[in-house]
Amino acid sequence: MKDYQRQLEKLRADAAECRLISDLATDPAKRDLFDRLALRLSTLADQVELAMIDAVKSARG
Repeated sequence: MKDYQRQLEKLRADAAECRLISDLATDPAKRDLFDRLALRLSTLADQVELAMIDAVKSARG
């Protein structure tokens, strides 16, 4: 479970970094690219978090 937690934290940090780069980018194409990356990484983080919750519920019975 700790491995999942580390991956979740990394995905959230990477998403935040992409969001920052998107906000600071002056080139519209780069802004759009990093915005999409941030959204995708956030979605992946949400999926990992849901999987963790499901695993805990399953373990508890």
